[in-house]
Amino acid sequence: MALPLIVVGGVAGCGKTTLAAALAAARGLPFRDGDDLHPPANTAKMAAGLALTDADRAPWLTACAAQLAAWGAAGSGGVISASALKRQYRDQLYAAWPVVTPGVTPGVTPGITYVLIRITPALAAARAAARPDHFWPASLTASQFAILEQPAADEAAICVDAQWPTNDQVAAVLAALG
Repeated sequence: MALPLIVVGGVAGCGKTTLAAALAAARGLPFRDGDDLHPPANTAKMAAGLALTDADRAPWLTACAAQLAAWGAAGSGGVISASALKRQYRDQLYAAWPVVTPGVTPGVTPGITYVLIRITPALAAARAAARPDHFWPASLTASQFAILEQPAADEAAICVDAQWPTNDQVAAVLAALG
């Protein structure tokens, strides 16, 4: 049985890192914080209160996809926290480890599950403001809601609520994974 490849996403302050680390621990999988894969220029730009563009995100998405592909190739599975707010970003991550489905045309579906943590703008901004040691300023939170695209029906996506306790989020994701 193949071990899962999971991307835990959502806007800043939703709890991506907390949930991703908890899922990895629950399943005995490796974990990677996607924030650690941002080029220094991206981190500096965000710390200065400037939203990233699609061009800024490109090397970060490439690095996140490479991590997923490495875990897939090693057969280890893994969990990465990465916002992946737009469908085009998720598609790039899904392409890192496609699964060919026999009898389905076209025959490629993602071998990666996306977990979206849903949160209100007010709660996300409050949580971001409560992290003074993080590079992300609360002032950028609205920019993420502006580009957020909900997962489509054809995505292997699971949605959980940011206000649920982490253990309940983990239980919901594990139940959905089967």
